[in-house]
Amino acid sequence: MGERRLSANGQAQPERSNPRVQQKTKKPKREKPLIRNVCVYCGSNPGINPAYVDTAFRLGQSLAVSGVGLVYGGGGRGLMGEVARSVLTHGGHVTGIIPSFLSEKEHMLREAHEMIVVNDMHERKKLMFDRSDAFVALPGGIGTLEELVEQLTWAQLGRHTKPVVLVNVEGFWAPFLELLSHMRREAFIRESMEVPVATVDRAEDVIPAILARARPPRPEAEAAVVQKF
Repeated sequence: MGERRLSANGQAQPERSNPRVQQKTKKPKREKPLIRNVCVYCGSNPGINPAYVDTAFRLGQSLAVSGVGLVYGGGGRGLMGEVARSVLTHGGHVTGIIPSFLSEKEHMLREAHEMIVVNDMHERKKLMFDRSDAFVALPGGIGTLEELVEQLTWAQLGRHTKPVVLVNVEGFWAPFLELLSHMRREAFIRESMEVPVATVDRAEDVIPAILARARPPRPEAEAAVVQKF
């Protein structure tokens, strides 16, 4: 407290602050980054084009260097294993989420920092959604396509605002993008419900594309997605 002094006539003088007493200042709250973890959907096979594996490796490197964690399906084979091992090699954090019935078939990556074994695909997808701030699709098969389309559908319907990015390695996703264009031409995708997907050609462009589209979370919308599972 400041010192209280009396004047010559006995009246109290205003308090003066004691210079020896340091005032405590509140530190401003540090806002959490919008993008902490990215979910990557990709094939459990490597594919026939070496560019697929190379892109998976470079994406893992980019995530690690950017300080962004990887959330993925937990497998150690194909592009899944490549992107996860690259994140680990470059000092990043890996969270794998895998159903118990796939742990052997997809060679569960035991080197991951966190490996969550769940009961079924629905539980896997719920956790992947909960733990991710954006979604990226590398080349893959039916499972990759299904996971990608589900996120696009819910984003289209306004149930989440998390960025979705396609890595169109040497035109791999061109048939899918043409299908979306065909749906627009045939009036099955209305202008008011555009499909919110970004497309890049290189792994190095993924993080900038995500950051350009990152928005604060909408808890009420994301709660509706969680209820779906």
